[in-house]
Amino acid sequence: MNDDILNQYNADPCRASSLPFWKTELIQIPDNKLIVRDDEFSTEKCNGCDEPYFKAVHDLKNVGTAFLPSCFESIKCDVSVFAAHINACYSDICISFEELSNYHNHPVYDPELWIAVAEKESGKVVATGIGELDKRIGEGILEWIQVSREFRKMGLGHYIVHELLCRMQKRAKFVTVSGKLHDSNNPLSLYKSCGFGKVVIWHVVTE
Repeated sequence: MNDDILNQYNADPCRASSLPFWKTELIQIPDNKLIVRDDEFSTEKCNGCDEPYFKAVHDLKNVGTAFLPSCFESIKCDVSVFAAHINACYSDICISFEELSNYHNHPVYDPELWIAVAEKESGKVVATGIGELDKRIGEGILEWIQVSREFRKMGLGHYIVHELLCRMQKRAKFVTVSGKLHDSNNPLSLYKSCGFGKVVIWHVVTE
């Protein structure tokens, strides 16, 4: 672990890297992709398809209480249910059972940070979220937070985020999250309402 890189990341994780720290060490950026922070980005210098992403951080000082409406309940379920729910929530994303199962092999995997919410009456899973924890540096990471379309605006997204923050509060120093800036579901507004800040925009340019 490079101490200089780690110190820069701890000082300002959103500006230091577009990725969680553990991924910066393991993932090699493909030759046809360029990742540029917004303050260093120029459309004139970057030739290719630009997809802007946000990264935000929570300091875990004011987490609040996770509130789940009475007609829903938190349940345990297997990876196949998580994969099916993720794929049902997005029209442009498809993750396989094998891909999601591989999360169990991540060095930051924590089974207590996989949350599913079901409607009590039907038993249908309507919201899921996955968190990860890098114990080496105390970074919590939100990876997949989604609510079924017909159950949005009911506070389930807030519940998933707050519950994950509560579970990480005594184990992490901070929590990061990222996502597409121009996603029609506007995930950034959810994270801001849950206390995330210091937002930095990163451009992923595919040449």
